[in-house]
Amino acid sequence: MNLAARCDALEECYEFMLAYAGQGLADDAGSASGTQVREFLRSAVTALTGIAGACSEEGIDTPFVSVVASDAESSLAAIRLVLAQRSISSQLIDNLNASIHLRALLTDIFLLDEILKRR
Repeated sequence: MNLAARCDALEECYEFMLAYAGQGLADDAGSASGTQVREFLRSAVTALTGIAGACSEEGIDTPFVSVVASDAESSLAAIRLVLAQRSISSQLIDNLNASIHLRALLTDIFLLDEILKRR
């Protein structure tokens, strides 16, 4: 998966999580959104795994890559914690969205995505 595809997957996951958080669901059972939230989170895990290598493949070899890698690891830990739960409520996703780790990662991704667009 190239860096642009990783950025897209992470942005799509975040957008879905914003919508999911607003639904007020007590859990993810029995709804299409509930099934989708786990799919988007798994997609985010895939996109985050190896993201530093994807940066290098794009020629982004600056100290910033270590920042991305660190933010990705912190975000992966939070996302995996959520995925490990028996049920995923809108409130749980809202709390994940508010995580400083995820917010830092998203800022990194937006920055990388903009750099890629300008190339």
